[in-house]
Amino acid sequence: MDSAAVDQFEAGRGRLASLAYRLLGSAADAEDAVQDTFLRWQAADRERIEVPEAWLTKVATNLCLDRLRSAQARHERTAGAWLPEPLLDGDPMLGPADTFEQRESVTLAVLTLLERLSPAERAVYVLREAFSYSHAEIAAILDITESASQQHAHRARTRVAAERRRGGAADPASAHRVVEEFLAAATSGRTDRLVALLTDDVTAVSDGAGLARRLLRYRSRERVASFVRAGFTSTPAKRRLAGGSLAMHLARVNGTLAVVAVVGGRVVGTVAFEVSDGKVASLYGIAATDRLARLDEAWQQRDPGVPVIDAW
Repeated sequence: MDSAAVDQFEAGRGRLASLAYRLLGSAADAEDAVQDTFLRWQAADRERIEVPEAWLTKVATNLCLDRLRSAQARHERTAGAWLPEPLLDGDPMLGPADTFEQRESVTLAVLTLLERLSPAERAVYVLREAFSYSHAEIAAILDITESASQQHAHRARTRVAAERRRGGAADPASAHRVVEEFLAAATSGRTDRLVALLTDDVTAVSDGAGLARRLLRYRSRERVASFVRAGFTSTPAKRRLAGGSLAMHLARVNGTLAVVAVVGGRVVGTVAFEVSDGKVASLYGIAATDRLARLDEAWQQRDPGVPVIDAW
């Protein structure tokens, strides 16, 4: 392959990776899909490709759909057993982030909801909401009719909206204040204050410190408060499991504020918060080692600053 063809692909690699991450919810799988797209590009008769960007988008999207369908067929990604891979803000896979829809499409909340859609609905939603493709362009990418694209988009938006009935999203300063209050209540035993900081329809989802076979879900304020109190209560057994005493930092993960738990400079878990109208509306706890590799790598490249909890 000549250098011009390689340069042409590399110019679009970031966009393809962002697309693949939204479709697959996994940075590692997204990188594999992009590399497979490159191999297809390498083997293609490029002189017959009129619009390389469109061709690459079509190939990458359909490779991701093949992965989704194959995983579903093997029951590896059944709803309720899988959480997306969290990424530290600043990771290029989180782009583009110019519009509310683009930023929303990459939050852990929405990526988790997208698992409930069919692969085709997920693809249409991502292409339309995050990348602003027209229904005519989506139809060409997925080899469906424009009408089918519109129907998939409508169903996907309806299902996502039904689960996302929230008040106004908090500004960063307000979210930071709420999460700090939440952590103080969670680690001090002030259960009444903890409950007061949760919305009436709060939800919490956890992978059980990476040990549970299925996701743990909690839906009432009392149950979420109980789960959080148990999770943030330090014990010798928990410290042994984590590999030592934890330091907890606040950072932004997938566009929302999160607690990043660190042992000896290594990320061992994260809890992402969604704050709405001055209260915590949802929490996503991820500690499975294979879901934290990219976040941990990014963490090593930054100054973590002063932890909010320095010895848990």
